[in-house]
Amino acid sequence: MLLFAPAFALGAPLPNPDYPRVDPAPWYEVDARWPHKPPEFEWAAVSGVTIDREGNVWMYTRSAPSIQVYAPDGNYIFGWGDTKGAHHLKIDREGNVWTSDYLSNVIQKRRRDGTVLLTLGTEGEAGADERHLFKPTDMAFASNGDVFVTDGYGNSRVVHFTKDGKFVNAWGSLGAADGQFSIPHAIVIDSKDRIYVADRNNGRIQVFDTAGRLFDSWKRLIVPWGLWLTDKDEIWVCGSSPMHWVEPGAMLGCPPKDQVVAKFNTDGKMLELHTFPKAADGQEKPGELNWVHCIAVDPQGNLFLGDINGKRLQKFVRHQ
Repeated sequence: MLLFAPAFALGAPLPNPDYPRVDPAPWYEVDARWPHKPPEFEWAAVSGVTIDREGNVWMYTRSAPSIQVYAPDGNYIFGWGDTKGAHHLKIDREGNVWTSDYLSNVIQKRRRDGTVLLTLGTEGEAGADERHLFKPTDMAFASNGDVFVTDGYGNSRVVHFTKDGKFVNAWGSLGAADGQFSIPHAIVIDSKDRIYVADRNNGRIQVFDTAGRLFDSWKRLIVPWGLWLTDKDEIWVCGSSPMHWVEPGAMLGCPPKDQVVAKFNTDGKMLELHTFPKAADGQEKPGELNWVHCIAVDPQGNLFLGDINGKRLQKFVRHQ
C-alpha cells in the first residue's frame, strides 16, 4: 500500500511538522543562594572541591580558612588553614583529608580537624627525586590505599607512594608524546585501578595502570582542569573546549575561550556535554564560570564548580 503526503497549494507556506516533544539532554540551573558563606570570609580562587560521606561539601580556597566545609543546604559547618598554594582536594576511604599545596611543594594527609598525619614531599623545597615534589597538583588512591600524585607544574610526572608514604615509582617527562605530560593537573583512579590523568597543556586525558603502562589517550575532546569520579566509574571533567595556544610561553587555555563540563565512561566515550557562560573578569553573574578549576558531583547529579578568576564555588542543580 502506498502512502502519499498531502499536497499544498502552490506558493502557500508549508507548516512545520509536528515535532516530538522531547528534551534530549539533562540541564543545570544555578542555585544562587548556595553556599551561605559567613560574611567575614573573603572569596578567593577556589581550586579544590570534594564531597564527604555525609554529603557535606569541602571547598579548598586561597584565603583563610582555606578549607571550608558546607552542609548540603549550604550552611557553613567549620573550617581551618590558610594555604596560598591551595590546589586540589580529596577525601580517602577512611575519611582522611588530602590537600595539594603547589607553592609549598607538598601533599598532606590530615584529620578532619586539620591535624597533619603524613606529608609527601619536603615542605619548602622543590625537586624531582624520591623525597621531593615540584608544584604538585593532585592525588588519588588505589584499591590497596597506595597514593598517586600528579607532580605537576614543575615536574611532569606521576609519583607512586605506598599508603604509608614510601616512594615506589615515578613515570613521565615533559613533552607531548604518549606517556609524557605537560602540566599533569588532576588525577582519579577507578574501581579497577585504572589511572586517569588530566594532561592539561596537551589537551587530553591519559589512562594508565598502576605500573605506569599507558592504556589509552583521549585527545581533542577537552582541555581538562579538574576531574571527578563517581561510584559508577563515570569520569566528570571540567575545563574548556580544545583550543590553540594564545601566546608563546603561556599555558594552554589561559584564558579559556569557553567553559564546559563533560561526562565520560571508562572507554573514553563522551556521555554528556554541558556548556556554561564564560564570565568577564570582575563582572561574574550567578551561573557564569570564569577559569573553572575543580568539580564535584553529588549522588543526585548536582554539580559543584569552583573558579579561579571567578573566586567562588557554585552549585548547579540537575534537571532531567
